[in-house]
Amino acid sequence: MSSRDKKKKKKRTPFGEFLSLSLYFLAVVAAAWLLNSFVITRDVVSGNSMYDTLNDGDVLMVDLISYRFSSPKRFDIVVFPSPFEKNANIVKRIIGLPNETVSIDEDGNITVNGRIINDRYGTEKIADPGLAKGSGITLGNDEYFVLGDNRNDSLDSRSEKIGNVRKKKIKGRAVLIIWPFKDFGKVKGR
Repeated sequence: MSSRDKKKKKKRTPFGEFLSLSLYFLAVVAAAWLLNSFVITRDVVSGNSMYDTLNDGDVLMVDLISYRFSSPKRFDIVVFPSPFEKNANIVKRIIGLPNETVSIDEDGNITVNGRIINDRYGTEKIADPGLAKGSGITLGNDEYFVLGDNRNDSLDSRSEKIGNVRKKKIKGRAVLIIWPFKDFGKVKGR
């Protein structure tokens, strides 16, 4: 029998098996952590401010990587940290992009740089334009104006409590509803 055949038949010791299994387990945990921290994660919708696109309790998959290589687009649904609760996020739709001026008139029309946008996501006429009343809000180089789809039941950029959202605060873009199964599918965006 050659030395090569002897090596093939050599059995692993229990310690060797344990070490191999432990390393495999650590690699799987590390890969899952990296995926969840830098590529895609899940989040749960809390409240009805995004009704009827998203409902309270919907579980979303959030793309964490796209905005590292590109900028958010108008009508993307984004996730950013809540200023009120630690470890909680807010989910809203982008309406205004950097350096634009967003205003809401007395008829509830949303204008961007003086032009009415085709707002097919709002569920009703906006009753309170908040900070966007009159001449509106002019966004900075890295700021976004966000609204909830349930316009009259949403705390969003119209309020000083939320205000404009800086790009660095945006964690990612909601891409998929994974729960409840009856609503499984792509999130309605652009």
